[in-house]
Amino acid sequence: MMDVIRTVAFVIAASGAFGAALCLCGLVSNRLDLATHAAPFWLTCGLSALILQSVAGAPTGQPVLGLGTFATLVSVGLVTAELVARFFVCAAPPEDQTLKIIQFNVWDRNRDPIATARWISTEDADIVILEEAGCRAAPIISALSAQYAYRTTSTEAELCPTSILSKLPQTAGGCITPTGLDPRHATAWATFGNGASAFSVAGTHYVWPEPIGPQHRQAHEFAEIIARFDQASLIVAGDFNLTPWSFNLRRQDSAFGLKRLTRALPSWPVGEIAHWGVTFPFPFLPIDHIYAGDAWRTVSVTRGPCLGSDHAPIVAVLTRSLRP
Repeated sequence: MMDVIRTVAFVIAASGAFGAALCLCGLVSNRLDLATHAAPFWLTCGLSALILQSVAGAPTGQPVLGLGTFATLVSVGLVTAELVARFFVCAAPPEDQTLKIIQFNVWDRNRDPIATARWISTEDADIVILEEAGCRAAPIISALSAQYAYRTTSTEAELCPTSILSKLPQTAGGCITPTGLDPRHATAWATFGNGASAFSVAGTHYVWPEPIGPQHRQAHEFAEIIARFDQASLIVAGDFNLTPWSFNLRRQDSAFGLKRLTRALPSWPVGEIAHWGVTFPFPFLPIDHIYAGDAWRTVSVTRGPCLGSDHAPIVAVLTRSLRP
């Protein structure tokens, strides 16, 4: 029995070490950066192998110890900064202008659009950024039309567009479709207010990180789009399909020049995903994010409940001073 445990420990340790090595390759390769999204899994492999080896004991435990330690240290290094940043977020007191924002991929296969719309309505946010807000999720926007009189979205509603709903009047807005992608991955943007009190909001929905080419190109184009707005007052939100321990998201954080407010806040997958035949009791990957310019301070950032989507919503309250 001990020999079986040692063998299992070695296989798990080798798998974790191999995955951790691929993570390090993400420093120089966008394609291999795909492995970093699974950093918590490689960490689990490393720790499990070390535990199993400690149970089985010698002989020849050195390879397992080495591989397991390598997988553990690399994975911990990737996720620690994000976890630490979450615990050092200080809540700012409300100032001259306070906004409540909901970011939510409502999913084109939404299981309960009525309950989803009811929750959004009850939250009574000032601005709601929705992704995949078409197909079976289209009734959500219809149910919110009276409460949110202003809307910016792509015209092809059946293609699950990104939409910005607001109670505040929009002075300008539009939708930009990335090169080579369909409108479901378009960027919606809206500007509110005038003069010194103006601010802009941009929402997006990235494609999956594999294959890497389309997402990398989309991220580059999106960074160019948001660079057109005043960076200090800009708010950016969406389903980026990137975890915070990936090198691609770190490069994006640097390219945006904005503060990422969502820190180690898992949002996917959650609930029943029928076409996978799996039900997830809670999300474990943070792939939905909200960014804000330096003018905004964070009052709170929280995750909403499991509704009819495979994503959990993100609720952020931001505040800023309008004085010179």
